[in-house]
Amino acid sequence: MFVSNSVSYFNEKSNRRLTMQFKQLEAFLQVARQRSFSKAAEALYLTQPTVSAHVAALEDELGTQLVVRSTRELRLTAAGRVLSRYAAEILGLCQRAAQDVRTAASSISGTLSVAASTVPSQYLLPQILPLLRQRYPDVFFQVRQGDSGQVVQWMVENGAELGLVGAPVQRAGLLCVPFFAEQLVIATPNTPEYQALGGQMTPEILRHAPFLMREPGSGTRKQAEQYLKGIGLEVKSLTMAAQLESTESILQGVKNGLGISILSGCAAKEAAQEGKILVFAPESPLLERQFYLLYRRSSPLSPAAAMLVEELLYFYRDKM
Repeated sequence: MFVSNSVSYFNEKSNRRLTMQFKQLEAFLQVARQRSFSKAAEALYLTQPTVSAHVAALEDELGTQLVVRSTRELRLTAAGRVLSRYAAEILGLCQRAAQDVRTAASSISGTLSVAASTVPSQYLLPQILPLLRQRYPDVFFQVRQGDSGQVVQWMVENGAELGLVGAPVQRAGLLCVPFFAEQLVIATPNTPEYQALGGQMTPEILRHAPFLMREPGSGTRKQAEQYLKGIGLEVKSLTMAAQLESTESILQGVKNGLGISILSGCAAKEAAQEGKILVFAPESPLLERQFYLLYRRSSPLSPAAAMLVEELLYFYRDKM
């Protein structure tokens, strides 16, 4: 089976970037071993012209002849003998890497206890867990949800091996690593009153509209309070309608006209696309926030926990 990736490098003599395809190397290596284009084609389940084209493309890429073709026999040039050694090493390394990865995946098992604040629990983990279940079927993910303050407490009390929170944590014994960034938004009911604003939200409207707020200890609440203070509003000056203890409760309250709120852009995205709420996104660094992985300094991570840390950082690598 061919590998579709390639090896890319810079040739200083020709002043251009060269790319050797793995499938070209595999075809060349079979020709070198079989000493025949037709036998190489048969071994790879390809046509002979395809194998010949792969070898010719390599010769053109490298700017040198690799194979001496004649009616009596096929032999490698000096350059061809050098490349055959490297091709065997490269393709062998690819096979060993694939085998090691499959072995590592199959050997990870057990229960992984994760404590997560509302947004990671309800909107981030559900994006990646189905993929991880396919890769690591013997891992059972036990997710405990609370606000950021509760997650920190559970980590300190060894109630979970990993934590995911929406605010930075400075706590002795805990490592705090950012893995995802998002923008908080102002969400309102989709009514003519807010439609008439044309996407522009003012401090005066925020002050007088019925406001829905998360509980103290919530990372979203901390970020919302920082933004409000930055535009000259204190929480006590708002017209508070309700305090709710989950992002989903806030979202449902906004949908049903209970009030407006500042909440996660991830949480609001689907409802906004469906036209159930309106979203206002002022350009302010005070509405930008990161989510963090927490784990204990003193305890080595279990294979399952180490896997989740690595997978989360990779999955969200382009969203920092």
